Amino acid sequence: MIFRDCLQYSGKIFALFCGLNLIFSCASTQKKQSEPIYNTSNCNQDNTYHYSVRDIPTPFHNLKVDTLLSNRFHEKELNLAHSIGISQLLSDYIQLKKKQKQQPSLENQLQQIQLKQSINSKMDLASLEISSVAAELDCEEERITQIASYLKEKEAKTETRLTVGSIILGSATAIVTGVLLGSDSESKAADYIGVGVGIADAALGIMILTNHRKVVLKHERNVLREIWTSSPTSSVYPPSIWYYLNYANPNHPGETSLRAQLIANWKNYGQVRKSKKEAELDIYFGNGGTYTTDQLDNRASMYDQIESTIKLMKQDLRNLTLNIEKLEKIN
Repeated sequence: MIFRDCLQYSGKIFALFCGLNLIFSCASTQKKQSEPIYNTSNCNQDNTYHYSVRDIPTPFHNLKVDTLLSNRFHEKELNLAHSIGISQLLSDYIQLKKKQKQQPSLENQLQQIQLKQSINSKMDLASLEISSVAAELDCEEERITQIASYLKEKEAKTETRLTVGSIILGSATAIVTGVLLGSDSESKAADYIGVGVGIADAALGIMILTNHRKVVLKHERNVLREIWTSSPTSSVYPPSIWYYLNYANPNHPGETSLRAQLIANWKNYGQVRKSKKEAELDIYFGNGGTYTTDQLDNRASMYDQIESTIKLMKQDLRNLTLNIEKLEKIN
């Protein structure tokens, strides 16, 4: 009699658990999302670069800098001027200014105007290239953050449902057990049911803890990969920016390139573990992989860090522009 009732009540509780499990676990059983929308991006407007090593500027420390320039500009400004191809134009412009002072002529004045226009044109192009690369990085960062936020919302909803299910299961069990305990003949049945429900509740707890959604994300155009591998040229970054990111003056002990600093920070702050396996590294630096929400957030953060580094080039460009304007005071 007791055994039959035990099975009867246990069956009811088990049915309740199965119903809850069916309702609350649907989303969690489909953790790996692969909708095409995740791999659709309009952040890159066909800005793919094709150039050879010869198109990369010669390292600044290997050049003999004109004293006309070194006396008027800081080294960082001259390095930037060299990277965007205006060093010689600046030198010619200063020489013409001096010549105009000694031998004024309309021809010299016209040449000055032409040189200044050429300098401004190259600086404007450099500014546009910086903004273009930064815009792509910012767009990809926002896109990935949006995907991560969407998955996190799904996780939160599933966790809430599982938590509610656990509460309902516990409450129903307390009521049934209380009724059974009212009769001595049913005490053993109550014990059995308590054990069964405890297992069910533990299962719900495990489901809550393992409620981590994933998404398959493809990125054949990978702006992180070229930073990590330090390729001689880049299909993502134009020559001037690629030179700027990779340049380090060996005459300055302890100085490292901005690219090397980015990688060091990724390792030091645990964004890329030093001991990570190649398969794990492929998630960030390969053509794609299965991402968790945490990995998506990490990838977005890495985009943001590259963007901030590239924008430093704009600061040097601003300082260079201000010092070029001071040349107008040369009489």
